[in-house]
Amino acid sequence: MHTARGGAKAGAGSRRCHTSGLKAAFATGEDAAPDPNASGATTTSVVVTNTSGRTCEIGGFPGVDLKPDAGGPAWSLARSSARHSSITLHPGDSTDFTINLGMAKENEEGSWKPATVAVTPPDETTALTLKWPWGPLVHQDGATHPATFVNPIG
Repeated sequence: MHTARGGAKAGAGSRRCHTSGLKAAFATGEDAAPDPNASGATTTSVVVTNTSGRTCEIGGFPGVDLKPDAGGPAWSLARSSARHSSITLHPGDSTDFTINLGMAKENEEGSWKPATVAVTPPDETTALTLKWPWGPLVHQDGATHPATFVNPIG
């Protein structure tokens, strides 16, 4: 995986990354995948790659909506309080962001398993859809401080 070069700040003339020039995927390496036996807090990473032919700038919070199979209401994840900056992605470069997860056991009361995840890059309105590869979560969509939340890119 290529990474953004040095996390450099974008210079004059850089433009923000657009959904049409990005792809997203869950990182599945040992350190990136959530612990399947975690009862409670763990994390997963989403890798975002610049597939366009131009250099672009990205930073901030992506929108992350978890969606169920049967078309019920989506769960829009809360944002962490983490600070962020912007980074420059040259063509082919990747960066990532993490999602903190409150994992639940199968069939545990209050558990909820999404089918897909809609990831909307910062300052964009079009989402990239990923299939949910992990187990159920503790459903806390109305919680003030949920265990499942999104961290920024950059």
